[in-house]
Amino acid sequence: MSSSGIGRLWGEQTELARRNFVISGDRMPPEVITDLARIKKFAATTNATLGVLAWPTADAIVAAAQEILDGHHPDQFPVDVFQTGSGTSTNMNVNEVIARRAGEILGEPVHPNDDVNASQSSNDVFASVVRIATARVVSEATIPALAHLADVLAEVSAEHGRTVKAGRTHLMDAAPLTFGQEVGGWRRSIELAAERLGGVLPRLLELPLGGTAVGTGLNAPPGFGELVIRLIAENTGIDFRPATDRFESLSAPESLVETSAMARSSALAMNKIAGDLRLLSSGPNCGLGELTLAELQAGSSIMPGKVNPVIPEVVQQIAAQVVGNDAAIVFAAAMGSTLQLNTATPVIARNLLESCSLLATGATALADSCLKTITVNTEMMFEYARKSPAMATVLNPVIGYDAATRIVKEARATGRSILEVARESGISERTLAAMDPLQMALGAGHVERSPSGPDPSTSDAR
Repeated sequence: MSSSGIGRLWGEQTELARRNFVISGDRMPPEVITDLARIKKFAATTNATLGVLAWPTADAIVAAAQEILDGHHPDQFPVDVFQTGSGTSTNMNVNEVIARRAGEILGEPVHPNDDVNASQSSNDVFASVVRIATARVVSEATIPALAHLADVLAEVSAEHGRTVKAGRTHLMDAAPLTFGQEVGGWRRSIELAAERLGGVLPRLLELPLGGTAVGTGLNAPPGFGELVIRLIAENTGIDFRPATDRFESLSAPESLVETSAMARSSALAMNKIAGDLRLLSSGPNCGLGELTLAELQAGSSIMPGKVNPVIPEVVQQIAAQVVGNDAAIVFAAAMGSTLQLNTATPVIARNLLESCSLLATGATALADSCLKTITVNTEMMFEYARKSPAMATVLNPVIGYDAATRIVKEARATGRSILEVARESGISERTLAAMDPLQMALGAGHVERSPSGPDPSTSDAR
């Protein structure tokens, strides 16, 4: 039964599609259904304004479409996402459901093609709805979630501006930095991810509505597309606008491909943070152990007390899915764009909406369930920094690279600290004072090099 209590609402074209496309069991994303109803609602109003539909029919269509917008009849859209490449089956599914409900409201038949689909084609409607749904998810969910993640990272960075730790390049010991500096780098990468996604919106917001089958506007009255788009923009608060060139917008899905590329870039930024969190929290006794992640659940069914970095692992799996989705979108865009239409739009819609939604939920989980609850093991971080062979880097301007290397090798061979070996080598206390990990991290550990370079005759150059 439908949520309206009157049984099946779809008609013949939907039933044929339901039988023909027994493919994946995955239905069209709900955002697509919702925004198709939004298009039908404002198309009906516009058609009545322009004299294409009688107002009672238009009002009934508006009421039926609003039911879908309000979340009713979710079980009435059974068509598999893998369907005819123009999205015709899903467009007709929505047409038929709205026509049936509008007819019940009006008390006389409403036709799914002649009335609900008036002045439209599946081609311009579906190409538009993918852009509308994607822009809404990006604007309302993905970008705000990334901004929230960046804010949380900024808080962690500020809190640990003087928490010194060993740097690592190639996974090997490197010059010290602060944990705040490290997290600040993560923060900036997420800020840039949000900026990149926001940067594609001006192109994503161009809609080909009114172009009907091939972009010419056949069977649509003048001004139809422009008026529908204006109403959608007012309703959503998003600056949708008519496509600069409907022929391009119908046949070339590059704005969708660009959005996917920016989603992939965002996923890679989150993947880097998640991977670093996993490595820094490894242990706790036999790994780096610089961070302790909150215990959200048991980490093993056999090893008592084991805790796994579950949120970073989820985020990395999200990144894998987004990268895979992007590959499918690129292939679909290249394969499907032939002459006047892209005939792989449904799979682009499915993958792109999934990517943008996953980024939103993943960024929120990373911020709230991981970063807000981490424990920073400051003593462990400082001990690693103090023991790092890279502490000798500050000696280069004074005694030269080769002499500093000899100190590092002696410290490594004898198990003593760099500072201890340097002191025994006759390095001045002034130079040794610059070997403070925090001062090095903050850029205050610099020792002036003499104009002629290291002098082997001085005590500091031995």
